[in-house]
Amino acid sequence: MAELSTLARPYAKAAFEFAVDASDLKGWADSLATSAAVTQHAAVVKLLGSPSSTPANQAAMIIELCGDVLGVTGRNFIIILSENRRLTLLPHISHQFEVMKANREKAVDVEVASAQPLDSEQQKVLSEALSKKLQRKVNMQVSLDKSLLGGAVIRAGDTVIDGSIRGRLTKLAESLNS
Repeated sequence: MAELSTLARPYAKAAFEFAVDASDLKGWADSLATSAAVTQHAAVVKLLGSPSSTPANQAAMIIELCGDVLGVTGRNFIIILSENRRLTLLPHISHQFEVMKANREKAVDVEVASAQPLDSEQQKVLSEALSKKLQRKVNMQVSLDKSLLGGAVIRAGDTVIDGSIRGRLTKLAESLNS
């Protein structure tokens, strides 16, 4: 997978820089997400893998399936990817674009799994604390995890904050055994 991400990086960076210059991050993010979803459909995967399908045919099909979501520049981007036989990289390009967009907007997606439901006040306090700690705007998704004994597990990108009782007991056991 690292190879695909490496191949996708220059395309994602080019799309991001163009979107920033055009002040259209959201439009480009939507276009890339839609085209990435289209390329993962079984019939499209089959077409992209077919040796008899030309790059022009592939680009035309993707553009047609995406419809009005793609603007002129989005269509041109699809054509360039097709000419370079890189349409299968669209999911990776879209993901990397989203990461760059979040970094630019100083936002981070945070997943909170808690043992008990969090009311709106608790969510607000947690969101403010995480925003201060991470120095970013927090987009929080809260879910209930009945397998937790108590507390919560918070995931923000590569950062995991395990405030669950099970996590605390594990840390305690490790410190006692060492």
